[in-house]
Amino acid sequence: MTKYLISFPGRGQAMNLTDEEFPVVVEESHAVIEEAKAAGVYVFGGGIAEDVDPVLVQADGAVGTDTYPGVDITGGFTVLEVPTRAEAEEWARKIAAACRCPQELREFMYDPAS
Repeated sequence: MTKYLISFPGRGQAMNLTDEEFPVVVEESHAVIEEAKAAGVYVFGGGIAEDVDPVLVQADGAVGTDTYPGVDITGGFTVLEVPTRAEAEEWARKIAAACRCPQELREFMYDPAS
């Protein structure tokens, strides 16, 4: 089976919700995650802590406050393991509907050592 990353940028970028809508979206998106867990396809997920600054760790071990240019990773993500891309797309549709915003779907490369 293949692992897929389903993700979206943070609140205010793709997810534009009112304060009243946000709790409903949280409830509905958690329901989709529970469905994925019950189906046995959920690997892990979460959100990027946007109030914690990222760091860049160099090959020599040095840690700096720079990040890769043009890369701004925020928002939430889910990793699922399913047999087909079509099934991954269906889960992405469910998450998009629950979150009220488009979801990006990416396939992880197979690594026999992982």
